[in-house]
Amino acid sequence: MYEDFYGFSERPFQLTPDPAFYFESVTHKKALSYLGYGLNQGEGFVVITGEVGAGKSTLVAHLKQKLEDDQMTVGEVVTSALDGEEMIHVAARSFGLDVGGNDKAGALAAIELFLHEEARNGRRVLLIVDEAQNLSISALEELRMLSNFQLGSHPLLQTLLLGQPEFKHLLAQSDELEQLRQRVIAAHHLDPMQPGEIEPYVMHRLGHVGWDGNPELDGAIWNRLHKATGGIPRKVNQVMSRLLLLGAVEEQAVIEVDMLDAVLDEMAGDNAPQVDEQRVRPDRSLPASEAIARAKVDALQNVASAPEPTSETAAPAPAESGLLDLQIQAIEQAFAERDKHMAGMRREIERLSAPPATQAASEPGSDVAARLEQIELRLDEQEQSLRQVLAMMIDHFETQGTRAAA
Repeated sequence: MYEDFYGFSERPFQLTPDPAFYFESVTHKKALSYLGYGLNQGEGFVVITGEVGAGKSTLVAHLKQKLEDDQMTVGEVVTSALDGEEMIHVAARSFGLDVGGNDKAGALAAIELFLHEEARNGRRVLLIVDEAQNLSISALEELRMLSNFQLGSHPLLQTLLLGQPEFKHLLAQSDELEQLRQRVIAAHHLDPMQPGEIEPYVMHRLGHVGWDGNPELDGAIWNRLHKATGGIPRKVNQVMSRLLLLGAVEEQAVIEVDMLDAVLDEMAGDNAPQVDEQRVRPDRSLPASEAIARAKVDALQNVASAPEPTSETAAPAPAESGLLDLQIQAIEQAFAERDKHMAGMRREIERLSAPPATQAASEPGSDVAARLEQIELRLDEQEQSLRQVLAMMIDHFETQGTRAAA
């Protein structure tokens, strides 16, 4: 939608990796250098890690464009959670080899034969394994074993491992991966973009789709955009896409910082924990006082059991403030309910305490003493119900305070 309004040839901030939009930030330039060095060695493992959305897949797609098809064969594996035997079969299929069943020995033989044929034809073989943090230790060990295939003294397979930060930590700390660590010839961790790279990054992508100055971008948005996204390219794309959509909907020719703030507030609301605000209604089969008390307790329990915010979903202070508002509202409702019933009972007492003539005219033969006793019992019930609700509230507040202090 917004690409039509602003006259772009395509969407400049799509979330799927596209090598055509590759932007060489400082960290991506270093990663490409490490990749180039590793590929020139022609053996072992090259490891690239980074946060989700840091640009690993785009980097590899850009790298593949630079490789000569007649000199290198590339197989790609995007893993879920593979064990050792599954890894062998998936690797074989990534090279187009027809292996079936659970015959591991047959799959290994097919891979070795394929590697020898490629070497005799003057072609190198690269296996790219994405989402390596999901691999089991046994699967990583099988990849290491594949790297042992040689033709004389010439290695036949090189492997590029892409993973999130936890894979970097696993590789560095696991005693079971010592032999794999010794075969890593180059490694780089993709850092977020620096504050000064946000504007060039956005302009690079806009320029690729034919941006001609429409919309104009307020220079005040860049620092705010970096702070909100942490410099992660995919997050920048997400925010910019929503920002341009807002600009198109409101037919704005200038994208200003207040529009960015509105988008960020909206996105924060999308990620905020949802509190069940469904009204708890009293059970009509119970006496009024007991039904009201139980309904209030259930409402408080719903508030107390609402999901607590995390660092990835919402800032603690606003979420806690919202929860406190709900608690205060519940207290106010409890007191309002109590006051309502108390006022009604006072009116009843005044009516029953009226002069005998008036009383006789309105309620001949009524037992005033019995009615007063009944009302006193109802007042006691209301008082007990309110105390029960307040006890629940106090207990909840103390629990919340203890948790916050911890």
